[in-house]
This record gives sequence, structure tokens and C-alpha cells, in this order.
Amino acid sequence: MKKLLVVGATGLVGGNFVRQAHNHADFEVHTLGRRETGSDGDYLQHVHDTDAWPQAIASIAPDAVFCALGTTIRQAGSREAFRAIDLKLVCAVGKAAKASDARHFVSISSTMADANASAFYLKTKGEAEEALKACNFDRLDIIRPGLLKGDRTGPLRWGESLAILASPFTDMLLRGPLKKYRSVDAHDVAAAAWALFNSREKGSFVHENPAIWDLAGK
Repeated sequence: MKKLLVVGATGLVGGNFVRQAHNHADFEVHTLGRRETGSDGDYLQHVHDTDAWPQAIASIAPDAVFCALGTTIRQAGSREAFRAIDLKLVCAVGKAAKASDARHFVSISSTMADANASAFYLKTKGEAEEALKACNFDRLDIIRPGLLKGDRTGPLRWGESLAILASPFTDMLLRGPLKKYRSVDAHDVAAAAWALFNSREKGSFVHENPAIWDLAGK
């Protein structure tokens, strides 16, 4: 049975992902975080400070990794703290996974992520993507969802909450190639990630909203 490691299981997409684990009995699912997920499920939890994550990943020796790490500048407290999670920690997980011979890595990024972007958030996300590509996994899947919808835990994100309220109207305006900027349910993003772990083709792939919906069967 393949070992699948989930990093970021306490977040919106990661939480949805592990709650769907019971549908995928062909994987032995492990979670790694700084705290427990807060719920029971068909997975094994590992709790360590982030500086011990490389050693934890080596001991788990996963065949595949799902990385759903992510925060906001407001939650992190500064740009430097944001980069420490969304870039440096993602990179550390990727390097540790590669060193442990993981062959498949799936990571949640963001629509419009670009290492050359002028916007700090999108630039950071793009740099994380490039760092993961440099790890040379047998297969790398980068998922770039639009505005994420779902029941979040933690501090209320006012700007995001207002955008979600407006999304039924704004989504109708985003047609054709603009569909990739629409809102998307975190449950569907998680389902798409599960579908990717059954892929056999090698290489590096990017999936935006239309592909997410296809993978999730929507």
C-alpha cells in the first residue's frame, strides 16, 4: 500500500482532503503538522515543530505528498512570516520529500501565480512553484484554484468573505478563458487532488479551475 503524506491538513483544502481519505483505502494516509487536525479519520497524525519536519518526512518515507500549506500576510503578521510558510516551508517539504524518494508531489498554489509577478503574493506563490519544479519529482502537479469557498476555521478573513458573498454574481461575468478566475469549492479542489494521485504519466503539470472541475467530476 502506498504511503501518502498530507502537509497542511488543518487548512481549508487540506482538511477537506483528509476527510475524503475514507474513500481511498488504497492509500495509507499520514498527516504532518504543528498541531493535531482536531478530528479523527482514516489517517495517522504526526505532530512536530517545523524544524523537525525533514526528519519526520524521512521517517514516514512517503511515496507521494499532498502539500496544502498556505496562509495570508495578515494571518502571518508580516511579508517575511508569510514567505517563511508559503515559500520556505513549502520548499523544505519538497526537498525532504525528494530526499525520501517520494515520486509524486501535488501542491496547492494560486491562480495567476508567477515568479515574475509584481504582486508580492503571486510572486511568492510562483517562486514556490519553481522551487518544487527544481526538485525533479517523477510527477509534479500544481493546482491553481480561484477564490476558495468552504467552511474555514480560524480568524475571519473579511476581504475574502466579501468576495465569496459576491462570487455568485462575479462568477457569471467570468466566461470562457476567464473561468479560471471563478470561485471554487475547497471540497472540489480536494477531490481533484485525490484524482491526480491515480495518474501514471510522468512530468510537471498545472491545473486551473476548468481542470479542477473535470478532475472532481463536476
